[in-house]
Amino acid sequence: MTQRQHLASFLRSRREALSPQDVGLDPGPRRRTPGLRREEVAQLSGVSVTWYTWLEQSRDITVSRQVLDSLAHALRLTAAERRHLFTLAGTALPTEAPRRISVNPTLRALVDTLDPNPAHVINSCWDLLAYNRAYARLVGGLDALPEEERNSIWLLFTRPSMRTLLVDWQREAREILGQFRASVGQHPDDPRTNALIDALTATSPTFVAMWSEHPIQAFAPAMKQFRHPRAGRVDLNYTKLAVAEAPHQHLVVFLPASPEDAQGLERLATTTG
Repeated sequence: MTQRQHLASFLRSRREALSPQDVGLDPGPRRRTPGLRREEVAQLSGVSVTWYTWLEQSRDITVSRQVLDSLAHALRLTAAERRHLFTLAGTALPTEAPRRISVNPTLRALVDTLDPNPAHVINSCWDLLAYNRAYARLVGGLDALPEEERNSIWLLFTRPSMRTLLVDWQREAREILGQFRASVGQHPDDPRTNALIDALTATSPTFVAMWSEHPIQAFAPAMKQFRHPRAGRVDLNYTKLAVAEAPHQHLVVFLPASPEDAQGLERLATTTG
């Protein structure tokens, strides 16, 4: 089957799975076909019957995002089904703003299990959604912060201790800010992102200067060098993993770069804060 045939088959299956009552229509007498009629789907989605018929006939016609959204709403598609519809139509999904949704319990347990290796979960706005004891000890004082200040970008530019914790703060700040800017550029109207940028602009002249340079940086696994006041110098390799069921969430894991750094993490495990 071609992609268009898959699209036609999918639409037909979802149309036939709905009853008129499901969408608030009167079924009327002598209804011989299962589910909705094509003209009913066309009416509900605001397109012509001819155009929708062509779509179910696998004709090569243009389908806009707006029409796909209307079809998804008319056919009562789930979020997963809506994504599948856009994929079959060969149309990119509109980007969604990041939300501070909770981390699923299994992922949270994984973060805890990674201790003594520091690990945390962030969203596209770099809010810290979950972190283990090792990461809390490495950064220090996270539990005492209000939720809106548990954010990697905020901590980087407003907490003086971060400038001594990171061996090369200037380089790290520029790279992280470049990744942050590339991420938030996908959803510029998100209220949380704009509130964070406004707060940083009002608080940190260094952020203002660096932000005005428009740094852009793609993520790549690398080494971060820390100088912890109690654990000493610790070099950690880190990587970022996408969370399949929550596209705006990422798991960030730090691993010791050498046996000596593993010993540094062991010293970190004996600290508090």
